[in-house]
Amino acid sequence: MCQIFAGQSPSNYSFETRSVRLMGHPTSVRLEAKFWVILEQLAVEQDMPMAKFLSALYEEAAEIHGEVSNFASLLRCCCINFLDPSFDHVQLAREARDTRAKLEDVAAE
Repeated sequence: MCQIFAGQSPSNYSFETRSVRLMGHPTSVRLEAKFWVILEQLAVEQDMPMAKFLSALYEEAAEIHGEVSNFASLLRCCCINFLDPSFDHVQLAREARDTRAKLEDVAAE
């Protein structure tokens, strides 16, 4: 019944822990390996290194919600949203372009 899911490589769902710096604080994030692959695609689409992408995402979520109570779950949901057929990839590209422009303005000052 579920061979396509049950038969997948265990490497997809093995945990991988990565060290990151969020808002200046070193921490680690533990996710299944497959989520890291998707997050790498997201970072590329945002034209950012993974560390910068994770930091920016954390900071924006904290700004919007006041806190980020479960960053690993936020990352998993980002991956699910990104893979959803109704996801607005055009808006994602627009936001990436706007963010790059803001960063370039700050760097020029």
